[in-house]
Amino acid sequence: FFLRLVSRIAVSMTKTRTDRSGVRVVVAGDRGTGKSSLIAAIASDSFPETVLPVLPPTLLPADFFPDYVPLTVIDTSYRLEKQNKLNEELKGADVVVLTYACNDSQSFSRLISYWFRELQKLEVTVPIIVVGCKLDLRDESQQVSLERLLEQLLQEFKNVATCIECSAATLYQVPEVFYFAQKAVLHPVDPLFDHENQALTDQCVRALRRIFVLCDRDMDDALNDAELNDFQVRCFNAPLQSSEIEDVKTVVQQKVPEGINSNGLTFPGFMFIHSMFLRKGHPETLWAVLRDFGYDNDLKLKDEFLPVPAKIAPDQSVELTGEAVEFLNGIFRLLDTDKDRALRPAEVDKLFCTAPKSPWNDAPYSDAAERTDMGYISLNGFLSQWAFMTLLDPQCSLANLIYIGYSGNPAAALRVTRRRSVDRKKQATGRNVFQCYVFGSKNAGKSALLDALLRRPFSNSYTPTTVEKFAANGIDLIGGTRKTLVLREIPESEVLKVLSNQDYLAACDVAVFVYDSSDEYSWKKSRELLEKVAGQGDLTGYRFPCLLIAAKDDLTPYPRAVQDSVKATQELGIEAPIHVSMKLGDSSNVYNKIVSAAEHPHLSIPETEIGKKRKQYHRIVQNSLIFASVGTAIAVVGLAACRAYAVKRNSST
Repeated sequence: FFLRLVSRIAVSMTKTRTDRSGVRVVVAGDRGTGKSSLIAAIASDSFPETVLPVLPPTLLPADFFPDYVPLTVIDTSYRLEKQNKLNEELKGADVVVLTYACNDSQSFSRLISYWFRELQKLEVTVPIIVVGCKLDLRDESQQVSLERLLEQLLQEFKNVATCIECSAATLYQVPEVFYFAQKAVLHPVDPLFDHENQALTDQCVRALRRIFVLCDRDMDDALNDAELNDFQVRCFNAPLQSSEIEDVKTVVQQKVPEGINSNGLTFPGFMFIHSMFLRKGHPETLWAVLRDFGYDNDLKLKDEFLPVPAKIAPDQSVELTGEAVEFLNGIFRLLDTDKDRALRPAEVDKLFCTAPKSPWNDAPYSDAAERTDMGYISLNGFLSQWAFMTLLDPQCSLANLIYIGYSGNPAAALRVTRRRSVDRKKQATGRNVFQCYVFGSKNAGKSALLDALLRRPFSNSYTPTTVEKFAANGIDLIGGTRKTLVLREIPESEVLKVLSNQDYLAACDVAVFVYDSSDEYSWKKSRELLEKVAGQGDLTGYRFPCLLIAAKDDLTPYPRAVQDSVKATQELGIEAPIHVSMKLGDSSNVYNKIVSAAEHPHLSIPETEIGKKRKQYHRIVQNSLIFASVGTAIAVVGLAACRAYAVKRNSST
């Protein structure tokens, strides 16, 4: 039944949905194994009596095979003087056809003892088609079992796609060799099927689950006859007859009883059907489904399905629109079945079960959002996490919105903010998400600032931060508005490295410089960092508000703490330090103050020596232009007066 169904589907698949413009096939093997004869036979559809030792590249046009993709076939030589050329061709192959002679058992043995070892040395990971040539010359008494060969090769070499025997002399299975070569590239099995476990890969299951959910319009966890037929028409342009639908359901129920219920085909049944296509050697059928729903060969959505709005300047950022936030609120309510306004780990896993993987399992997202005492993610943390992901990686955010069921126009899910430099000139900003860079000396209290934003308990233990850390949370402001604050901790050891990137500060809305108020060295280091960072901002044009944070206010301040801070704030033209003690739970409303500074991008910008010199230079240039303009005006007036006088004198004369 499945073979009949596949045959019907194959007829409807007039052209493969693939972005490839061609496939490069490299044919390699021992001398005399039939490489050149094989290529000549497919090109001319006849057996050549004489053939060149090495053929030039051979083009097989698009209409040679059902997928309408041309093949370029490269012949190779095994001669030692041609070894570099051979290695170069193998590294550039889309697929390798590795030949042995059916009448020469030694050439078969050398596949494992030499050729596969060479391919491993060259790090060639493309599909390999093992081809036994000269089948017409084989002595049946020395026949090599193709099944045993395939089993042996597959156990040791995972990129063997197919083993096949052929004869160029009789043209037996010659076209099939190159059909399988093309098929291994256009419709790879490895992303779909786990050979070790003999099951669909996790990513394939996740993609199929998303497709199933999209097709299940009445959301009853089953595809009824109409939904199943619509799926068939969409993917293959070939409706199923009622009898065929019944046949499908009968076979599924026999093999997977839970695959059918009173509402129709369930997800286990849907998955069984597609796994059967693979088991029957038809990965192209499953790929037709996946590509119709936008997947690439890595089982991720293609870029063309992710219209991320383009930033025209580094100091712009991307945010979720109100429409996307409303969708996420609805998703949260749908998943929060126990109505405790928090998602358990299992509920978050369910959220991303239709995505290639959960993006929040890995850094920097795994530890960046607010969670309850039980470790569940709150609604506030949920929305902040999405805002943070959109800020850091808009394409990842948009892709996951679509994976979890966002069905609106993808272009309407994200928006690009105004340039920060324009915000500074306008003295206002319309951003909803602010990124705050957190600088400071070691053990100054930077990480405690991030933890407190996420309402985590204070920890007395000190663990040095060696890589950037993030924390994101919503901040309620006066008037009922809410902004998302993203704190980005930069380790002291990484400051010089990150500042070497000219655009690193472009994404900064506000920077804070944390110091241990009981440690004079910590203060000096933070002031040094402030001048260095602000000076870099003056050089690059990415200027932003800066705040000083005097951490560990529960400790006795060092002797000159007050005098030093007053002097620094006066010299730099910024506000006095904000005193906090995260140990005592005294944050002095620091997060609201950070957001307030970001909302007023023209204020609290330090006056550095670099900035003062640049201002002085611009003032001189401006004065020069004014002087030149005045001089020009005087000259014009004088010239006009002279002309008027000359005209008057001529009239008198």
